[in-house]
Amino acid sequence: MWFLFAILSALFAALTSILAKIGIEGVNSNLATAIRTVVVIVMSWGMVFLTNAQNGIMEIGKKSWIFLILSGLATGASWLCYYRALQIGEASKVVPVDKMSIVITLLLAFIFLHEPFTVKSLIGCILIGAGTLFMVL
Repeated sequence: MWFLFAILSALFAALTSILAKIGIEGVNSNLATAIRTVVVIVMSWGMVFLTNAQNGIMEIGKKSWIFLILSGLATGASWLCYYRALQIGEASKVVPVDKMSIVITLLLAFIFLHEPFTVKSLIGCILIGAGTLFMVL
């Protein structure tokens, strides 16, 4: 089931890039990010209430709160940078560079989460990096 959600995530991420590139024309990138964020907040809380998950908020531990807040800050910084890059660059170049996050995530997962970094992971990272450079140069 995770694979289906991952595919849907990729599809929606692709749509996000194209729709954002069209919508950001003539709009300040920070304002555009704020508008997108409000939509995401409404949609997220809608799903919380739709699935009756709001009761779990009191069960969230201190460590989870800290890391969820830090993740939110990282997301916000990523979105602000992404929208600015998308506004001044071509979507066909901005998006592949943004997806270099895959390589960075694999490295950070190895360092901080002690997840395995295999030969297959290394080859994948090299191919993603080379493919990204090929696409943007």
